[in-house]
Formats: sequence, structure tokens, C-alpha cells
Amino acid sequence: MCRRPENLVSTAIEMVCQFHKGTSCITATRPNIRRCLVWKPPPLGLVKINYDASYSVQDGIAGLGVVCRNAEEEVIASASRRLDFMNLDRMEEESNEYEYDDEVTRVWEIKQDRIANMQKQMSEAPRLLSKAAGKSSCCIFRVPQSLVEINGKCYQPRIVSIGPFHRGQANLKMIEEHKWRYLGSLLSRIQTKGLGLEDLVKAIHPLETKARDCYSEAIDLNTDEFIEMMVVDGCFILELFRKVGKLVKSQPDDPDPLFSMAWILAFFYRDFLRLENQIPYFVLQRLFDLTRMPEEEESGLSLSAIALEFFNNAMLRPDEDIAKHHGLKARHLLDLVRMSFIPPPPESNAPTPTNVNVIHCVSKLRRAGIKLNPGKADSFLMVKFFNHGGVIEMPTITIDDFMSSFLTNCVAYEQCHATCSKHFTTYVTLLDCLINTYKDVEYLLDRNILENYFGTDAEVARFINNLGKDIAFDIHLCYLSTLFNDVNQYYKNSWHVQWASFKYTYFNTPWSFLSALAALILLLLTLAQTFYTIYSAYKR
Repeated sequence: MCRRPENLVSTAIEMVCQFHKGTSCITATRPNIRRCLVWKPPPLGLVKINYDASYSVQDGIAGLGVVCRNAEEEVIASASRRLDFMNLDRMEEESNEYEYDDEVTRVWEIKQDRIANMQKQMSEAPRLLSKAAGKSSCCIFRVPQSLVEINGKCYQPRIVSIGPFHRGQANLKMIEEHKWRYLGSLLSRIQTKGLGLEDLVKAIHPLETKARDCYSEAIDLNTDEFIEMMVVDGCFILELFRKVGKLVKSQPDDPDPLFSMAWILAFFYRDFLRLENQIPYFVLQRLFDLTRMPEEEESGLSLSAIALEFFNNAMLRPDEDIAKHHGLKARHLLDLVRMSFIPPPPESNAPTPTNVNVIHCVSKLRRAGIKLNPGKADSFLMVKFFNHGGVIEMPTITIDDFMSSFLTNCVAYEQCHATCSKHFTTYVTLLDCLINTYKDVEYLLDRNILENYFGTDAEVARFINNLGKDIAFDIHLCYLSTLFNDVNQYYKNSWHVQWASFKYTYFNTPWSFLSALAALILLLLTLAQTFYTIYSAYKR
């Protein structure tokens, strides 16, 4: 039997031997053969194999030498092998298999240019996922393809490109023209402070290396192009914040087309909070500090304050909730808004429960007597469970186009960044657990836990379930691990389940209650009739 070839040369020798046996085997009368085999299509990249076979009549030993070449006539490898045959002629007639001697000599001949190319590949830094992506300073990522395949275009800007990842796309050129107009408007104001475009460029230049390290990919822009992008995009964002926040007086006789069409501003809210569409926050902060006018300095408004107030036009949170986060320091705008929702850490250092599992859907929880009520808190992330009454309190969350985009990008950011908290990933996992079908959505809507401006109840259920797909999640380290554990412990209590199941079956609707009441009255009347019948018979 032949031994299965384990490398390129062994495979080549095997192929030569098989071809050779089927055509003209070397024998005592034909001791030497030299041929060149050419395969189309080439197996294993071996376009051409030169081989030289010989046979010693006296010793009965056959030898085979093989040289493998690719399509460019480059020698890939060469080897020699000794073949021991008892009777070559008989083997040709009876078998297609060979016994090879264990002693095999292989001599590899690899061109130096291949070695040089391999060494060059090793010395080059990765570009699609740079070395900086492993550092905590890296905070702007390409969304993983697995999430893109599930959530589609939620990560793609629709109207404006910020930063390098979507720079120059044809569908975003309209706003590119207005960026320069906004930059000119800003420069006309700061001229009164003695500042110009050159001052903005000089201020950002020292931040170039630090800014590049914020991106997970190597940016194919030279220094001038990169700094120009940071200045133009950053000033556009700041000027838009100021215009929307009425920190800059508008000209009634010269209306801004970006405000004349309502749909444009709605897309700005979403595009500024897409993970792939960010510039570092410290770049924005440097430009903001440099371009502040005296009246802004007197008001004491911070960059985080005007940014959160800008996005609050889409979120509609109470002003007092926004005011609590005016001093936040973030990595970029998406991180800023995300952090404004994250609740403070709990005061008690309760031990983390072990063997925690995710909870059941709304329908099953209700059958176990667990209720869901709307809660009152600054953030929808502040979910609580009260074991005494079996109640989960969840602050109301509005699901619309803005919130769906925001949630999707927050989860993507938490999946990519190594050191940031996983609050949104945890919350999305909770929603995914609670919602299996549109009926679960209906119940949460009835309880004022969800507000739906997104689509049908089935579409909301599908969105939530997709949001929870293919995400890394450690339930033992999440901020809701205690809640998951307590809900499951309550769910497993047999008394709770039996009593709740009885109520759910017989008292879930007015009609089921009336049916149960009628059955109870009928039972009581039957018992009374039986009693009086027995009592009358006894009296006689």
C-alpha cells in the first residue's frame, strides 16, 4: 500500500508514479525514462513536473527524481526517492499501488525573492486592524461584518461624513460643500479675536499622532489632508451645535438651507452618533476652546452641554437630566451621549452571584406571577426588581428611528472597545430576553414600558431580536447580573408559579372571571342542595 503524501513533493511524486504506471513503466528492457508532465488545470499549483526515472537491472532498484515548477517556471521544490519493486512488470499488471521505502531525501529550493517577500510581509504593520486597535486609546472602529450583515445600514452615514472612514463618498457630497460655508462663517466671527484659519490648523497639528491612534485602521491621508479633515469636520459640528442652540444669531434675510428642510436636521442627529462617523472628542474640545466667543465664556457652557442639548432635540429628555452631565469627558460624541445614560455604580458592594442565566420572556414571567411596571428614573438603563412583589420596574424607552440607530451603534461600540462598560449590551440582552413575539411587545406597550414610533409591533420585536444577535456578553460581569439572578430565583419558586398560573388561567379577563364565579356559585348551590337533601332525610 502507498503512504498518503503529506506535503507538496510527496504529492508530486505520487502523481508522477501514478501517471507513469498507467503509461510506460520502467523495466529491465527500458531502464531510463525522462519526461515533463503538464497539467491543465494544475493540481495544487503544480503546473509542470519534470521527472527522471531509472532502473538498475542488476540490483532491481528503481529511482525517481522530481522537480516541481509553477506557472512562472519557478522551481517550487525538488526531491528524489528510491522505489523498491519485487517485479515491476507484474506490479504494473496487478496493482495501482506502490510501497515506498521509508528513507526519503527531500531538497527544497526556494528563491530568495520569496524569502525577501515573506520578511517584508512580517515587517509591515497591519492596516485593516492596526496595532493601535488593541489599546484603550483606540475608540473609533469599523463595525464588525457580522453585525453589519444583521443590522444592515444602521452603521452607514446617510447625509454627512465625519472622519476618514466614509470620506469622499458620492452620496455625501452635498453636505461637504456646506462644511466649507460653515467654516467661513466661523472664521468671520473669530477674526474679532485675532484668529484665523492658520491658527486652527496649528492648534490641531500637535494632536495628529494621538488622533490617528484613535482609529482602528491605518488612515491613508498625509499630514496636511488629515489635519484639514479634522479642522473642517470639527468646525462644522461645532458651528451646527451653536446654530441649533441659538448661540449664533441667524440672518432672517439669508435663511440657511440646512434648516429650511426638516429632514436634513433629523439625519444629522443620527449621523453624528454612528460609530464609523466620529472624530476624537479632544479634537472637538481643542477647536471649541479656541473658537469660543466672550459671551460663550461668560455663560460657562461646556462642549458637553451644547452637544447634549443638540441631541436632546431627538431624545426629549428633561432638562434637569441633561444638566447633570454637563461635565462629562468622553472619547467622541457617540460615547458622550452613551455615557449620559449610564447610571452611577451601586452604593452597596453586594457579591456577584454565580451560575446566573438569562431570564424568560414576558409571557412566561407573567405566568409565574412576575409583573412589569414602568419605572421613574433618569435613564432607561436603570432597571430594578422588587422581590417582595415580584415586580420588574423598567423606565419608559421610546423606540423610533433615532433610538434604533443610537442603540445599534452603542452596542457596536461596546463590542469593539476593550475597556468601556457594557451597559447597552446588557440592556439590549434584557430586551431580547423579554421579547420573543409581537405579543410581548404589545404587553410592554400596554404597561408604558415601550413607546413605539418605529413600525408595527412585529417589526419592533424583530429589531430587538436582531439587536441581540452575535454579541459577546458576560452575564456574570454585567450590571444586571443580580437582577437576572433574583428574577430566576423568583420564577423557580413553585408556590409563586402555581398561584400565578391559577390567576392567569381563571382571572386574566373579565369573562374568565365571570365563568369561574358562575362555576363557584353552581358548586355552592349543589353543595347546599345536597346538604338539605341529607338533612331532610335525617329529620324523618
